[in-house]
Parts: sequence; C-alpha cells; structure tokens
Amino acid sequence: MDHHDQKAKAILDFKKYKYLMEPQRHVYFVGIGGISMSGLAELAQSRGQLVAGSDRSYNDRCAYLKSLGIKIYQGHSANHIIEFQPDVVVYTAAIAQDNPELVFAREQGLPTIERSDWLGLLNREFNQVINVAGTNGKSTTTAMTAYILLDAGLDATVHLGAELDRFKSTVHVGSADLLLSEACEFNYSFYSFASTITAILNLDHDHVDLFPHMDDVIRAFANYLCLQAPGTKVVLPSFDPHITKLLTMVEEIKPGQLEQLDYYYFGYERDQIGQRGPDMVIGEIGYQQGLPHFKLSYRGQDLGQFVLSIPARFNVENAAAAVLLAHLAGADFESAKESLRVFRGAEGRFTICGTYNGALVVNDYAHHPDSVKLTVAAAKEMGYKRLIPCFQAISFSRAKGLAEGFVEALKNESETVILEVYDDREKDRSFSAKTIADKINEAGGKARFMAKPEDLENYLRQELREGDLVLLMGQNIRQVGDHLTARTDHYSKHLSITDELKGS
Repeated sequence: MDHHDQKAKAILDFKKYKYLMEPQRHVYFVGIGGISMSGLAELAQSRGQLVAGSDRSYNDRCAYLKSLGIKIYQGHSANHIIEFQPDVVVYTAAIAQDNPELVFAREQGLPTIERSDWLGLLNREFNQVINVAGTNGKSTTTAMTAYILLDAGLDATVHLGAELDRFKSTVHVGSADLLLSEACEFNYSFYSFASTITAILNLDHDHVDLFPHMDDVIRAFANYLCLQAPGTKVVLPSFDPHITKLLTMVEEIKPGQLEQLDYYYFGYERDQIGQRGPDMVIGEIGYQQGLPHFKLSYRGQDLGQFVLSIPARFNVENAAAAVLLAHLAGADFESAKESLRVFRGAEGRFTICGTYNGALVVNDYAHHPDSVKLTVAAAKEMGYKRLIPCFQAISFSRAKGLAEGFVEALKNESETVILEVYDDREKDRSFSAKTIADKINEAGGKARFMAKPEDLENYLRQELREGDLVLLMGQNIRQVGDHLTARTDHYSKHLSITDELKGS
C-alpha cells in the first residue's frame, strides 16, 4: 500500500478469521439498523449463522430483521452481549470506540470486526466477486447489474447500500457462487474487498475529512486497484478526466500491477485512454418525457437500442457500466435490454414517492455538488412548470469543504430550500448549512434556510400545487417526501415517472 495512507486502514488477516463465517456461529451486529449492516445481518442468517444486534433507535430495517427471526435490542448494553453470547461482534465505523458492547466484547477477548472487514470476509467466501466502486452511482449501478444478472439466470448474492423493491430488502440471497456488492471508499472500506471483477464508475472530490485534496481521492482508488489480485477485470470510465492519473498512480505505487489487471472501458466514441477507445460505447442519446433511450455497442458489435425508466445522462453511463459488468460475469446482452427497461431505481435514487396536492414528489440521495447539479438537471428535463430543489448536506465536513460547489450547483434555481446538515458521526458541528443558503443568495439565487425536516414539511404543505416537482436531496430530508405522499413501505414496487404521469 502507498506510504501516503498506509496507516489509514489496517488490513485484516482474513485467513485467521475465516472460521467466523461458518454456519452456527453467533454473530452480533452493533448498529444493525444501518443500511449496510441490516443487509449483512440478513446474509449472515441466510448462511446458517445465529444473528442478533442492537441499534440506538428502532427503525423499519430493524422491524424487517425482527420479522426474519433476528433478535433486535434497542440501545446498547453489555448485558446484550452477555445474553446472546456471540462468537464475534461486528460494528460500523459510526459506532464510538467507547460503546459499552464493544468495550465489553473486547474485555472478554471476543473478536470485534468493523463492517467493511466483515464484508471482506464475505467476499472471500465466493469464487466470483463483482465490486462496484466510484464516488457516485454505486447503488444504482449495482442494482442495475443485479437485475441483469438475475434476469440472465445468474442467481448472484447481492449486497446493496439501498433498499430495492425487487428484493423487498437491501440484499438478495442467491444460489450461484457469485457475489455482487458495492465498494465504498469512505474510511478506506474498499481496501478490505477482493474482486474478480470491479468497476470504478467515476472519481470526484468527496469525503473531504479523509481526502483533503483530489489527489488523495485518486490515490485511495489507486491503492484499491493495487490490492486486487492478478487477473482481476477492471471496468473504468473512458470519459473521466482522472483515469489517466489513476493508472499512473497504480504503476507508481506497485510497479508491474498495471500489467497484472485486465482493463475494460465504457464511454463515448470520442474518448481515448492512451491509444485506446472504450470497449462499451454509448451511442446517440435521446429523451422522451425526460427518460433516456440510447444505443450501445461492444467492441464493434451493435447491441441495439436501450431504454431507461429513470432519468438522466449519468444513468445512461451507469447502465453502460452495468451491462459491461454483467457481461463479464457471463450475462447475455439481449436480456439486459428488458432488465434496464423495467428497472425503476434503488430506493432514494430519483425515487418517485407519489404526489401531494398535484405536485410530483421525488426523493434522491444526491450528496455531492456534481450529483446535485446533475440530478437537478434531470428533474428539469421532465417538463414540470416549477421545480423546487430541497437539499440537505450529509456530514458537516462535506458541507463545509464542498460549500462552494453546492452554491454553484444551486445558485441558478428560482427557489431552493437548504436544510441543516445531517450528520450521525462527526463531533465538530461549528458549520451551518445556512452559510450555503446565504452564499446562494449573495450569488443572485433564491434560497431559504430551514433548521428541521418538520419545518420543510410544513412549508411544502402550504406551498406545493399542481404542476410542481419537489426534489428532496440528501439523507433524512427524504422522510419529508414519504410524509407528504403517505408512503410507508420502501420495499413495495417503485412508481415510475410514466406511472405517475398516468395517475397510477
């Protein structure tokens, strides 16, 4: 690993802890209600392990796990460890090191393993592993790839960072010796993962608390590639301006590694990486009711026309990556067309919640300036009379470090609402999102600042009318969309834009 961040994440001795993946092992998850942890708990149970866990609050995911027979404890106490008698305690990076369950488990000499390392252990239980990395689009691309694989008869086990209506969960338990998962760079999580196929969808400056500069982001992804085994198939975007530097860093960090990996590119015909163009080429893109249709070709083979039921050019790029990933795992191209046509997005990725007072309500996880800008542009393509973007930054360090980018992304909108930052892990809360709202106004935009989701909900109930589209971007801001539309079930079939336009 590169000396610049060799202390960022100690790599687990995966062979030493392989026994913990055996059936009948007692596995306890601290923070079991988290989006990734809940899925890992379900997968552990599916493997014949005895599972329990705790969370400070009891949410819908906890209720779902309880319905599967998993023991859920509300709050954290050493008594829970005493009662359950686990063989291992798995915890998230958001859990404080003085958590009473972690402290007691360590006092008792129990293995305590961070979430990404547990997922790394799971990686090594499969012969074929697809990991999807990149700053933006991981959940959507992973979900698209899952649809294609399953429809092609490749029954992969899938681990997602979002609920998916097809699964009625965040995961799918498959029968094939194939795992598909997201690979997140936060806290250097993806250093734990071992792939036979991996994608890096894009590179943007994010997680500024960990990566102060863009080069730090690129270096982290380069280290990730350096940790992959010889022969790993690597899918890269030929249009991303940072890819050449990424490959240069890989060679600097681990000379000879570039020759050990098998590269595939997706992008546009005009793109060049060195002397090479993309393998998966995106052809002309058109739009109908804001939804894209486009052509793909693979190494000169015309794959025909593809249609999406979710908007935006960036989802065309995600789809191209998904088709390529699934193909490398053995899926046929033809079934991918129907898979993508019926795909309606992972939860919180341009999710159509329904309507309120005639206005369309959309939830989205956009949390980076580039994704905010692109998501707003996609909403505009839908042709509604008035767009009201509502944005909530995730983490105070990101809000502060990328404030100018958020201002740039939203300053040209006629009315924007900025909600106070959502953060469940950082202690420094000296920055307020009001600064972003103020800077938007100073730049000639029109932004309102609101402190709480309840304030935003009350405002929208008074303001929304027919012909409006309200776009709720961020983390717990999305509960506002659920409340407005009386939406309580994230596991039911998502509405599509065309469904909503038809009033279904």
